[in-house]
Amino acid sequence: MDEFTGAVGGDDGRTAGAGPVDGTGVGGAWTGPAGAGAGGGTGPTRGAQAGPASGAQAGPASGAGASGAGAARRGRGVAGAAPGGLSRRRLGARLLALGGVLVLQAALPGAAGARGNPAERLALQGLKLRYGSARQAGLLEKHLEGVAEEARRFLGPSPAHPYYAGAVVLAGRGRTVALHRAMGDAVRYADYDGRTDRVREFPAAERIAMAEDTVFDLASLSKLFTSLLAVQQMERGRLELEAPVDRYLPEFTGGGKELVTVRQLLTHTSGLRSWAPFYQESTREGQLRLLWSVRPQDTPGTVYRYSDLNLIALQLLLERITARTLDTLLREEITAPLGMHRTRYRPPLSWRRSIAATEVQRPPWSGLDRGLVWGEVHDENAYALGGVAGHAGVFGTAWDLAVLARALLDGGVYAGKRILRPASVELLFTDFNTAFPGDDHGLGFELYQHWYMGAMATPHSAGHTGFTGTSLVLDPSTDSFLILLGNSVHPVRTWRAGSAPRVATGNRFARAVPVRTRHGGPAWFSGMTPGGSGTLTLPPLVPTTAAARLRCALWWDTVPGEGAFHLEVSPDGQSWQPLPFTTVRATGGAPEAWPLGRADGWSGRIWHRLEASLTPWAGHEVRLRLRHTATGRYVGRGVYVDVIRVAEPARLLFAEDRPADAARLEVTGWTRSTD
Repeated sequence: MDEFTGAVGGDDGRTAGAGPVDGTGVGGAWTGPAGAGAGGGTGPTRGAQAGPASGAQAGPASGAGASGAGAARRGRGVAGAAPGGLSRRRLGARLLALGGVLVLQAALPGAAGARGNPAERLALQGLKLRYGSARQAGLLEKHLEGVAEEARRFLGPSPAHPYYAGAVVLAGRGRTVALHRAMGDAVRYADYDGRTDRVREFPAAERIAMAEDTVFDLASLSKLFTSLLAVQQMERGRLELEAPVDRYLPEFTGGGKELVTVRQLLTHTSGLRSWAPFYQESTREGQLRLLWSVRPQDTPGTVYRYSDLNLIALQLLLERITARTLDTLLREEITAPLGMHRTRYRPPLSWRRSIAATEVQRPPWSGLDRGLVWGEVHDENAYALGGVAGHAGVFGTAWDLAVLARALLDGGVYAGKRILRPASVELLFTDFNTAFPGDDHGLGFELYQHWYMGAMATPHSAGHTGFTGTSLVLDPSTDSFLILLGNSVHPVRTWRAGSAPRVATGNRFARAVPVRTRHGGPAWFSGMTPGGSGTLTLPPLVPTTAAARLRCALWWDTVPGEGAFHLEVSPDGQSWQPLPFTTVRATGGAPEAWPLGRADGWSGRIWHRLEASLTPWAGHEVRLRLRHTATGRYVGRGVYVDVIRVAEPARLLFAEDRPADAARLEVTGWTRSTD
């Protein structure tokens, strides 16, 4: 295989490749990249739910990172990133504050779909998504099928009740959709009794099975569309990223709100509380008064707090500066140009039988008594706001979301239709929340979140979740995307918790993107088991000179702080200590030092050459071992080791590719893998 380039709040937990790239080898024996991932998971919620289908969301406990050099400066484990220089956040803020991203076209190298990217050129030629095999997508069929198996597993007790009544999972790479599977029921439960925790199901003949084209209430995925619409207005010079919101909404003042900027709305750093009960107001005027009366709980820019109010305010801002309603903007600026004909606010009654039902809403678990919600928005506040809201209300299908994913991965263009410029897409995927580690956020998009992306999480991975059971993850580093849509609040929100299906499917999809050696043979693989560990222990060796070195090829992707590769040394095979080493990327560059003898985080999806000096042990017998650990709840794509050698001038002490030496390796918790 080759590496290709080319609710208010809520569960949200809270929520055609362009050809091969080949790295250079070590001794001609190893090469570059491959590996990817996507999201699902068991926890941690982003904060207590503060009301109806919604809820406040505070930061997850997982590790996170920033893109490029910024992440390295934050110590988030992006191997080989260069320190220093102007951060993307500062550059983006400085340029966008001038009134748009017009000047950003060539300012940020490495943008998704940047000018000249072969994938973008294909998109401009009008090429669309297509169905194809795992092989055509550059994926491993066994593990791709495992994505569907994992999704199906949660139709059963999870642990007491099904996580969802049904789901649709879609996964692709490049322009190939290699998996699109429906399972379970779109409509199953007619009623729910909260006193007894019992349901009344529709008769079998009246149930509606899930279909690949089932329409879902996307819940907080709606926030992504609102964010895209805002960035479009920045491109057109009508909106400035660092401008105060009250420049466009004079009513948005009081109690410190006049300090809130557009960027802070998009990155959830406004200091506003997580939600407000708009559904308790019977008139539009009352709802607006409620929003205008809200005061920041914290000084804007000093805290990350996921808040629906940010996107509701952004909706009002957009409607004010464009003189168009949000649903009209969505249709005219995004869904119609991209051909997303099954994505919209307020779906018509004729769509009802193709829509997945959501919750039986009754107090006390809901703020409204609506009975079974089916064909209307689930989120109480969005419902009260007429079904059109900046934080929730969009309905859509897995295929339409795949079209959006492909457009963003191609720099804002799909089938010859452009909705954003490449530099704007880069800003969507650039971390503006470097002051809040773990809460990495682009403009609208969440970044590097293992708690729902699973092993798909990288410093460049972007996505979002929705309270109704929806999620979208994009990984530009592997040109891949994963969409999981489930009706997990059907019949009631309390039947599920966390993001287990998202993490499980994300881990399997990450595993479906292979890691290859240049020689095409197997390498040692750590696996992807939470809590797993393993050792590769070399036989006793006696280096005779200070020039002795251990060298090997190394590839790693672990959750920062919760998983790592360790290199250790011992005089007796009993007491072990860290052995410092350096790594150099297969693509070249300066060596990176690992003085503590451990590497974690993200290696950039490419192989590195590891080298460790054995000078202190010259003339003494020594044992060496390579160890992997995964101590946390989540895992990355894992660790690979290849071509282990110990040598000094004119003498090879150990070479893994010599059968006699290979037979002397002591192996625990590693397996040989060709992918």
